[in-house]
Amino acid sequence: MGPRTRRAVAALGIVVFLTGYVWAAISLGARLPDHPLVQLLFYGIAGTAWGIPLLPLLSWAEGKPFGLRRSRPD
Repeated sequence: MGPRTRRAVAALGIVVFLTGYVWAAISLGARLPDHPLVQLLFYGIAGTAWGIPLLPLLSWAEGKPFGLRRSRPD
């Protein structure tokens, strides 16, 4: 698969993932207590945690293996 195709597939995957993620965050957030600190913690964590599951997809889109370390020359 070429680089352009990888990036297009990754872009579509990101849009699909974020649509589901936002829907889930809003649904869960609506069930939380109305305490401002609880809301702040939940939305603060949910607002930053979305990037972690996307790291392998972004790495794949760039053509790099995810999680594999390069061997250092001795």
